[in-house]
Amino acid sequence: MSKTFRPYEPDQLLLLPPALSDWVPEKHLARFVGELVDGLDLSAIEETYDEERGYPPYHPRMMVKVLLYAYATGTYSSRRIETKLQDSVAFRFLAAGNQPDFRTISDFRKKHGEALSELFCQVLRLCRKAGLVKLGRVAVDGTKIKANASKHKAMSYGRMKSTEAALQREADNLLRRAEQSDDDGDRHYGKDKRGDELPEELAHRESRLRKIREAMAELQAEAKDQARAEGKDPRRAEPEDKAQRNFTDPESSIQKQGRSYIQGYNAQVAVDEQAQVIVSQHVTAVAPDVNELMPVVKRISKLLRAKPKQVLADAGYWSEANVDALEKMGVDAFIATQRRKHSDPLPPAPRGRPPQDLSPKQRMARKLLTLRGRATYAWRQILPEPVFGQIKQARGFRQFLRRGLQRVGQEWSLICTVHNLLKLYGATA
Repeated sequence: MSKTFRPYEPDQLLLLPPALSDWVPEKHLARFVGELVDGLDLSAIEETYDEERGYPPYHPRMMVKVLLYAYATGTYSSRRIETKLQDSVAFRFLAAGNQPDFRTISDFRKKHGEALSELFCQVLRLCRKAGLVKLGRVAVDGTKIKANASKHKAMSYGRMKSTEAALQREADNLLRRAEQSDDDGDRHYGKDKRGDELPEELAHRESRLRKIREAMAELQAEAKDQARAEGKDPRRAEPEDKAQRNFTDPESSIQKQGRSYIQGYNAQVAVDEQAQVIVSQHVTAVAPDVNELMPVVKRISKLLRAKPKQVLADAGYWSEANVDALEKMGVDAFIATQRRKHSDPLPPAPRGRPPQDLSPKQRMARKLLTLRGRATYAWRQILPEPVFGQIKQARGFRQFLRRGLQRVGQEWSLICTVHNLLKLYGATA
């Protein structure tokens, strides 16, 4: 007896053409992204388009929908987005059948990078309006993300000096050899050359020499700026031999990630306790976190016109200046004063009034050991860490696509915008 199956006829024609919206469920993420973008102010993007001759450009609102949905589903490459626009129902639904190629997508993202990064503010305010942001307890943390550059393309200032001298000697030697005699021009330049072109070997060395000198000049300028900031004579400032510059992305730097090192950036976030919404974010090339705390907190006040009641941060953010600044703002600070292993037992909780002769660091350490301090600081691990896990693991964002601090900052802002968008989707779905 043969088994009966449901009808399956791949070549069957449909009586009426289907609508793409019929194939997307009512509560699908693509529908949510489309409706949300329809309510956003995109004037900063739309106003850049002038009436021009030629074929009309793709609608910017459609492009924003496609980009946000792509990032929300872990699709960051413009080539992969182009493929999705061809074979994904959700992408085709958002694009209404339009199929911009990868170059158009990439150019749109580059051209409107600043305007796209400003969408973070609009989505954050929507999260607050939906009750997902309370600013009662906020945790600040950073994560190291790889740059679009290899650490093997970096060179220290000390090595630059020795390499510059060696390359200059080689270039001078090649020039002397090239000028020895016109009679051996064919041997040096080739029979079909005029004889005034640079030999390939010399051109390669001069190109490397130019790049090294540019990098040295940038490091020297940074050393002078640092000297001025410290009240020293900038004319005597010299970079340390270990100071490095990357030739692919000069604005990135070596960052420690676990037990290894990467060429990358330090991405900062402040996460609200209510629903793990990111309430502030920025990117820096500086590896230490200590100077990043106050910019994060001040940006919260700027974006939401309110300040958090409590700010939590690990030992990398500890400084008396940070605590003083938070106290002046009326913010209750919980900042670890030293790194502690999870296996280390905690000392007993202190009792009674704190002694009057304690230093600011001792007072903070005592505060964190109290029962209230322990309970409050425990939230630091369960606020930013899941956010970084969702961004890096769930959505697979582990390396910046763009180069340069400003462009990387725009990219990180878009990543954080999508994180908050998904929190809003989860609360309303």
